[in-house]
Amino acid sequence: MTIKEKMHNCELYNPSDEEITEEQMNCLEKLYDFNSTRPSESKKRASLLKEMFAEIGENCYIEPPLHANWGGRHVHFGKSVYANFNLTLVDDTHIYVGSHTMFGPNVTIATAGHPLLPELRKKGYQYNASVHIGNNCWIGAGVIIVPGISIGNNVVVGAGSIVTKDLPDNVIAVGNPCRILREISDHDKEYFFKDKKIDYNNL
Repeated sequence: MTIKEKMHNCELYNPSDEEITEEQMNCLEKLYDFNSTRPSESKKRASLLKEMFAEIGENCYIEPPLHANWGGRHVHFGKSVYANFNLTLVDDTHIYVGSHTMFGPNVTIATAGHPLLPELRKKGYQYNASVHIGNNCWIGAGVIIVPGISIGNNVVVGAGSIVTKDLPDNVIAVGNPCRILREISDHDKEYFFKDKKIDYNNL
C-alpha cells in the first residue's frame, strides 16, 4: 500500500515522508495566497478556492483566514456553504460537507489522529479518518469535530460543542461531549429564537 493510500484508508503512516511533503507545500502556498486577498477581491477568492479544494459548489463563501493542513486539497463542499472566520480543516484525508451548511467562527474539523502508544507517536506516526457533514447544517461557533464523525442533514450543533459521536438527521445537539438535546420540531416552525415568532409574511 502506498503512503497516499494509507492516508485515505485509516492506516498508520508518517506525514513527514518526502513523497507527500512537496505536494502539501504547494497546497499551502495557494492557501497563503487565499488568506492574503483583500476583502474586495471576491472573484479572486472564488477562483483560488476552485484550485485549492477537491470540490466546491457554486456560491460558497469562506471568510479568511482559513486554516487547512492540505489547503483544502481533500475537502469537498456542496453549493452555498458559508464559513465564518478561522475555519480549521485538518484535511489530511477527505472532509465532505453538504450544500447550504453554515459554520460559525473558530470551527475545527479534524481528520487526523495519533496512536496512543508513545513509541509510535515519538516516531511521528498518524492515521486519518474522513468526516461527513450533511446538507443544511448549522455548526455553531467554536465547535470541534473529531476524526471519523458523520453528521446528518439539517443538524444544529450548539456553540462550543465537541462532537465525538455520529449525529442523525434533524436534531439539535450540544455539549462536551456533544449529545442530542432534541429533534427539530413543529415548535421551530413557529419560533426562530426564544419567544420570537417567525413572521412568514415578511420573509
